[in-house]
Amino acid sequence: MEWSIQEIARKAGTTSRTLRHYGELGLLEPSRTGANGYRYYDQAALVRLQRILLLRELGLSLPAIAEVLEGQRDTSAALRTHLALLEQERERIGRRIEAVRTTLHKTERGEQLMADEVLDGFDHTRYEAEVTERWGREAYESGDRWWRSLGEAERREFLETQKGIARDFGAAAAAGLAPDAPEVQELARRQYDWLSLTTSPTKEYVIGLGQMYVDDPRFAENYDRHGEGTAILVRDALAVFAERNL
Repeated sequence: MEWSIQEIARKAGTTSRTLRHYGELGLLEPSRTGANGYRYYDQAALVRLQRILLLRELGLSLPAIAEVLEGQRDTSAALRTHLALLEQERERIGRRIEAVRTTLHKTERGEQLMADEVLDGFDHTRYEAEVTERWGREAYESGDRWWRSLGEAERREFLETQKGIARDFGAAAAAGLAPDAPEVQELARRQYDWLSLTTSPTKEYVIGLGQMYVDDPRFAENYDRHGEGTAILVRDALAVFAERNL
């Protein structure tokens, strides 16, 4: 049995562009390419994609995933390792559920809350190593201090602001606007202002971050869910903005 690239992308909640990117990196080759140029994936490719997606969720970079896949040629052994990791994640999520349930019940009854109960299962530092490696220790610690200082409403507002920017970039991409169009450059400024809430973005930082939005499927998918090519428009718009303003 085999599946087309569109079928696999839909079932995996990703995009065809991301799967083609995996192929270009040698991470996920199609089992065959049809006469029409469409890529098709068999069962072995499906299992490999499952491993890639899991490793991405664990925060590994694409080069690191390539090394893991190269070193784990025994599929059964690799799946057992992934299963153990998923079970650990399930256990952590279960602890979170119980923590929220306890907080709800004690709040409703007016009882004293215990920090260990309320925060059990939560770990906001899960991407600490990746951020430190990519941007430096100070970047992580500065962002961490800022995030801790926010209230719940402020955190929601921060995240919703970025979602709104992404949606507007998607609309601009769908309309075929160029990266240097005034409307798109206004979106780039909004993105820059949003980034400025947590750091002091330099020209190199903004351009590099824009490229990461395309290269890293986790970010690309967040933008391309609003329309194919949105991540590329964001990258190019930020590059124009940085060259003109920073």
